[in-house]
Amino acid sequence: MPAPRRSLASPVVSGVLCPCGSPRGTDGTGPAPGPAPGACGRALCEASEQDRRLRALFQKLDVNRDGALCIHDLAVGLGRLGLHRTELDLLKIVKAGDKDLDGQLDFEEFVHYLQDHEKKLRLVFKSLDKKNDGRIDAQEIVQSLRDLGVKISEQQAEKILKSMDKNGTMTIDWNEWRDYHLLHPVENIPEIILYWKHSTIFDVGENLTVPDEFTVEERQTGMWWRHLVAGGGAGAVSRTCTAPLDRLKVLMQVHASRSNNMCIIGGFTQMIREGGLRSLWRGNGINVLKIAPESAIKFMAYEQIKRFIGTDQEMLRIHERLLAGSLAGAIAQSSIYPMEVLKTRMALRKTGQYSGLLDCAKTILQKEGMAAFYKGYIPNMLGIIPYAGIDLAVYETLKNAWLQRYAVNSADPGVFVLLACGTISSTCGQLASYPLALVRTRMQAQASVEGAPEVTMRGLFRHILKTEGAFGLYRGLAPNFMKVIPAVSISYVVYENLKMSLGVQSR
Repeated sequence: MPAPRRSLASPVVSGVLCPCGSPRGTDGTGPAPGPAPGACGRALCEASEQDRRLRALFQKLDVNRDGALCIHDLAVGLGRLGLHRTELDLLKIVKAGDKDLDGQLDFEEFVHYLQDHEKKLRLVFKSLDKKNDGRIDAQEIVQSLRDLGVKISEQQAEKILKSMDKNGTMTIDWNEWRDYHLLHPVENIPEIILYWKHSTIFDVGENLTVPDEFTVEERQTGMWWRHLVAGGGAGAVSRTCTAPLDRLKVLMQVHASRSNNMCIIGGFTQMIREGGLRSLWRGNGINVLKIAPESAIKFMAYEQIKRFIGTDQEMLRIHERLLAGSLAGAIAQSSIYPMEVLKTRMALRKTGQYSGLLDCAKTILQKEGMAAFYKGYIPNMLGIIPYAGIDLAVYETLKNAWLQRYAVNSADPGVFVLLACGTISSTCGQLASYPLALVRTRMQAQASVEGAPEVTMRGLFRHILKTEGAFGLYRGLAPNFMKVIPAVSISYVVYENLKMSLGVQSR
């Protein structure tokens, strides 16, 4: 067995709750019942002794002796005890425990923070302890991260273990885990989920992405619905800001051809000449209205499908997420698909053609029947798998690459990395499913004429390839890609601001 190594965290926290190092309980994850004496033979587990030791630790950290811990006190005090934390880490500790919002921790707040943080750490420890033996080994770390789509080698997992393992056994028990993390705000696994939310934050106009996972804490505290509301509001602002580009894309998808080569400037000029500046936002109203029902149905369907899959894991593996997300997307799209058809018809309408959304729906129903509201349904459903699959695969690949190379003290990638990963993955997803999206839009736009042959997906594909070539399947791609970066940026900024307004704790 390797020689025991001394943890830097050990002298700070080991003595706080049970300094004798006696077992906390039979399962190694909690205190033994009753005030039994420790292994050293002294009754150091009594509540009064624990209080004395907490006060001793508090006094060591209280550098300026004013009875409260500020960020400076923690930085100097922890540094003297061999624990070096970043300013961001220390800010998180103070914010987490500061109940009276005075920017520092008094003794009661400090004790409450340690107790509350220990509960969270226990949850994380149990989620990592797949074998339920009270210890975490390298294989369990690899498996837990793999369940979240984060691939690391066993050697990398062993490096993580070595930083916490005090006795050289290459396994971590509850005491070692708690000692290392109790005065460190990072809670590894949940933070990866928290920092790398993707589909909730970014809205590029196509709601076909796989839904985000929420941590146990977010579900228990009800924060999940606030994230969804913030995401919906961000999507509404983002879609409204990029609506002119979206309408131009639809026009080019339907009307552009070899004989009618529509460019971006020419398209905008044509729209303004025909209906004025306001016409640039035609179809945006229904596009914003469908966000709420689609997001709600998709989230509920995703949660139900996860239960049907019957996995024992709290978090789904990548292939399970893709399956559940694609099925949830199909259910949501099926539920709101008539709104998709209305959006296309409203975007393509001429000035004065319809008095409003209800008039448009009434006219379609009277002239074309109920079936018209499901035109293009099949290519739309088929487009979900390549879009969601490639978007998820690219995003997870970029996320894994960043985590393996740059994640040292936190899983937080920062704004620019998150925006870049979201933009690239969304772009790849759209590129893969674009021909199906174009065929769907053309089918949606086709008004049924009595006696005329019904346009099929296969027939339309053949016609486009024959008359325009493969390039014809990518009409409108330029304005579509032009809106991705502004859409992602706007939705992120609005999401962060709405999240703060709704009381969601900032990262």
